[in-house]
Amino acid sequence: MVRADELRPHPKNWRLHPPEQQEAMRGVLAEIGYADALIARECDDGSLQLIDGHLRAETTPDAEVPVLVVDLDESEADTLLALHDPLAAMATTDDEMLADLAASIETDNRAIREMLDRMTDDPPPIDDSPGFEPPIAEMFQLVIDCKDEDHQREVFDRLTGEGLACRVLNL
Repeated sequence: MVRADELRPHPKNWRLHPPEQQEAMRGVLAEIGYADALIARECDDGSLQLIDGHLRAETTPDAEVPVLVVDLDESEADTLLALHDPLAAMATTDDEMLADLAASIETDNRAIREMLDRMTDDPPPIDDSPGFEPPIAEMFQLVIDCKDEDHQREVFDRLTGEGLACRVLNL
């Protein structure tokens, strides 16, 4: 256990935390507390440098937090910093299982409920019954040309990390 404000942020941390994520993190920490360790490495001067958990540490700077101290040199830490979140993002979703899980969660925290709702939002079914007039709503979309699949994943991860609703299409 280490006081969060004693952990040094990694100078190459590339993750951004939009307000929606920060609010959801505060909600989870308030309702559940810490359920996972931050990851840090010990530097030559004895200080601990974060590799994963920057937002949690920033959210609760005065708290004693669980920290997994890994035996990595600077180069290995950079590799883990670059790959840790994208590796987790490669997992796919069982939509039905996620919907059932999300529906079973009881919370009064608005940020958590909104996050669960966003995770399980399906487009409404198309009503093609006679006489049905769909509501007119403006929708603005952006198409970004990517040089390859890795670039597409990088752009998608960055935009969703900023809280934007995105879909991946191959045209």
